[in-house]
Amino acid sequence: MQDGRWAQADDDMERQGRRHDRLAVERARRRGSLRVFWLILGPGLLVMLGENDAPSMLSYSATGARFGVGFFLPFVLLTFAMAFVAQEITVRLGSVSQAGHAELIYRRFGRFWGRFAMGDLLVTNFLTLITEFVGMVAGAGFFGIPAGVAVATGLGLNVVAILWHRYWSWERVAIAAALVNLVFIPVAIASHPDWGLVGQAVLTWTPMPAGGLDSANLTLLLADIGATITPWMLFFQQGAVTDKGLTPRDLRHGRLDTALGAALAAAVGLAAIIATSVLFTHGMNASQYGAAQFAQALRPFVGHAMAALFAIGIGEAGLIASLTISSASAYAVGEVTGQPHSLNLSVGRAPVFYVVLLGLVGLAGAIVLLPGFPLESVVIVVNVIAVLTMPPAIAFLLLLVNDQAVVGAHRNTPLLNGLGIFVGGLLTLAGILYALTAILPTLHL
Repeated sequence: MQDGRWAQADDDMERQGRRHDRLAVERARRRGSLRVFWLILGPGLLVMLGENDAPSMLSYSATGARFGVGFFLPFVLLTFAMAFVAQEITVRLGSVSQAGHAELIYRRFGRFWGRFAMGDLLVTNFLTLITEFVGMVAGAGFFGIPAGVAVATGLGLNVVAILWHRYWSWERVAIAAALVNLVFIPVAIASHPDWGLVGQAVLTWTPMPAGGLDSANLTLLLADIGATITPWMLFFQQGAVTDKGLTPRDLRHGRLDTALGAALAAAVGLAAIIATSVLFTHGMNASQYGAAQFAQALRPFVGHAMAALFAIGIGEAGLIASLTISSASAYAVGEVTGQPHSLNLSVGRAPVFYVVLLGLVGLAGAIVLLPGFPLESVVIVVNVIAVLTMPPAIAFLLLLVNDQAVVGAHRNTPLLNGLGIFVGGLLTLAGILYALTAILPTLHL
């Protein structure tokens, strides 16, 4: 009986936070669309810029240094278009159902699949969190900051972000950190690329680099896909949309939020490739660079200040992703286990949620500090693993968004289903090709 009263109190506190935010949105509707968009802005922006995490930015950097601007600029744009297709579905699912992604899987497909989705997410998220701290350590290393200080700072900022016990406050702190991601753009400009060649690469889509789809090239190709579209994004954005209390009336602004996030994140990803393409242009061996060594390698071409910005960007990418990825894990655990799971609740009211959120971050940070831990070798591999786990996630997504009982009139149109199947099919094909080249290393496709 006492547990029931506590659960009711938790529910009331959570709803009170959402009601406060909803009241602000309804008042803003009388003042104009721009104010409404400002209040709704957040989940889409964070999920896209959050996916520009440390391993993603290092994958883009390796791409530019190894291949230049040719094939991969339009390819990265395609991957962000794919990400928008997937994330727009999570906006509809969250707004209409008022439930998180793991919770919907649990409800519609049963305990086994709900726990499978949660377990798969926790494993991949934890591996990714390790790479986020690799990025933080690498970025700090450029300035001579010890690894322990970098990890402690990352952990501290994760704690600061949740101190207000309000989703809105956490979101604004996270957005402020995410916008630092834009520092890659001035670095790209300072590298003085051939803008005509950049434009030609985007508009004409040059062939695959020499070697075709051999094992090395395909690994980087998958890493760039994994830099853009991964399972945690589905769980985070749907959980954030639910925690923020968005409704079907907010769908237009929710899509705009996601589109803006995709556009900014794509610009940053392209900027990282363009910035490091100067290494390719000068015939430098990209295989010798990892982590913040890219910033050091760029210093002769862009100057110390821009190289420092690049290092800051790598560290920031790890920080913002640690906020969003840990939240995605905590949402999923709370949804499947039935425990309170909201940033509108205090630590005492949602202990499991915050233990998962901060526990995963703390453990990942501790692992990075282990002597001899292979920091750089895990970065590209984690993005590849993310791609290989995406096809089942896309399958669940399409089944849910076509379920009349879940989304009603907001289910997918035939065109949207076609786009979703295309995304899932392309990810599956990439996984199959990767498996073939892993089994037969001499195979060229």
